[in-house]
Amino acid sequence: VQLQASGGGLVQAGGSLRLSCEASLRTSSNYIMGWFRQAPGKECEFVVGIRWSTGVTVYINSVKGRFTLSRDNARNTVHLQMDRLRPEDTAVYYCAATYRGAGIPSAHAEYNYWGQGTLVTVSS
Repeated sequence: VQLQASGGGLVQAGGSLRLSCEASLRTSSNYIMGWFRQAPGKECEFVVGIRWSTGVTVYINSVKGRFTLSRDNARNTVHLQMDRLRPEDTAVYYCAATYRGAGIPSAHAEYNYWGQGTLVTVSS
């Protein structure tokens, strides 16, 4: 699986950005896609994940109500709409994918496929 991320950029606090991640293929009902982010000097952090077969989505608390993940089945693409952005959302964002029989993992090590990072900068 190859992942191609796009989007990101510079925005003022309170603004919006949209990230997208297209996968080259998905071959199983156990397919999961997610987004992680890594801020300067911090560890990589799980942001959101979706189980493709059911559409069940899990967000970290700090982005609930502000970020929305959607999927495009025909294009094997997920879109992360980020609204009401805050300076603390500044990070390099990575899309990732894995196959799991149950649940949506949040650990970095659980994901086998990674896209290139895209920088999101939120100015105060």
